[in-house]
Amino acid sequence: MPWLQIKIEITPEKSEQYEDILLAAGCAAVTFEDTKDQPIFEPELGTTPLWSHTTITGLFDASHDLQQTNSFIEQAHQQLFADSPLPAIKAEILEDKDWERAWMENYHPMQFGNRLWVCPSWREAPEPDAVNLMLDPGLAFGTGTHPTTALCLNWLDGEPLDGKQIVDFGCGSGILGIAALLLGAEHVTAIDIDAQALLATRDNLQRNKLAESRLDAWLPENAPAIEADYVVANILAGPLTELAPTIAGHVKAGGRLALSGLLSNQAQNIVDTYSQWFELDPVVEKDDWIRVTGTKR
Repeated sequence: MPWLQIKIEITPEKSEQYEDILLAAGCAAVTFEDTKDQPIFEPELGTTPLWSHTTITGLFDASHDLQQTNSFIEQAHQQLFADSPLPAIKAEILEDKDWERAWMENYHPMQFGNRLWVCPSWREAPEPDAVNLMLDPGLAFGTGTHPTTALCLNWLDGEPLDGKQIVDFGCGSGILGIAALLLGAEHVTAIDIDAQALLATRDNLQRNKLAESRLDAWLPENAPAIEADYVVANILAGPLTELAPTIAGHVKAGGRLALSGLLSNQAQNIVDTYSQWFELDPVVEKDDWIRVTGTKR
């Protein structure tokens, strides 16, 4: 069925009140988006910052009474923000569409390096004899479409992983750890703060017909103090810096490290932080995102 969208441009300090107003008016869902193209690349842990110009959208059934809803919003605004003018309210019909199916139709198999393909689980592998990772990300981050994931997959494809132990720190969908297993690694220790990520990782392990014994998935507080041959951490600059001793501690002497989730202007800080433990390779960049790799002394 079609939907009615009501969009209102607000400031962050009014976000909670306007969310309550729209929910009280009967909307089925509320979303926030950036109005002025001011991306927030790396919020502080535990925070949900909004942009200085934020658009809040309420999604209503198309049969909803728009005039009545507008009157309700105006009255609520006057009660809560009597000293500020009513923001512009824009209403539009959202076409009836299966958004999940539309996303699935546009997610295609992708090649990384010389051997590795990442294929949506609902599509046929284009090269059956290649190393094919069948993936359904579920609710977790990691499909291969983002430059940081691509940088890590290309690196893994070029490394001698046969028989190696891997730590996938911030595993998301499990794409990096499972790719390592398919490329010859013996075992992966997957770590993530999100229980949904651990579930998605285990599901994708089964989807690729890999033995459960080859991958263990842990929340950070329960993760074993393993020293592995390889550690990959595709997260963000803040956690990579804060958790540097922990991440470095998972790499054995002579082991290899790959860090991503980084913008090009964050390279120097990461290089300075990790160079105390690692001989670092030249930084590799893709679409303003970078990968930092090195060998532990």
